[in-house]
Amino acid sequence: MSEPRLPLPPDAPIELLRQFRLQWEPAQQCYVLLYPEGMVQLRGGAGEIMKRVDGQASLHGIVADLQRAFPGADLRADVVDFLEVAHGKGWIRAGQHQ
Repeated sequence: MSEPRLPLPPDAPIELLRQFRLQWEPAQQCYVLLYPEGMVQLRGGAGEIMKRVDGQASLHGIVADLQRAFPGADLRADVVDFLEVAHGKGWIRAGQHQ
């Protein structure tokens, strides 16, 4: 039985785990997360969020960048929820402060 994952710290950089690769897939018309066993389609806002997971941006930074890109939208709760799900699925992790 695996240990429960702790929530993502709001100020730590978030990185994609090594076995995953994010790319735009023209045939699917969306971003996809590729891994050795398959592929996850990231529709709508999920791709916009994952594009910002670069190993340097924190949860706060990703939310701020998305709010600049989409002014007037209250995105914080949706972004946090998605990143927590992605973290729970083992796609991303909190990196070390630099």
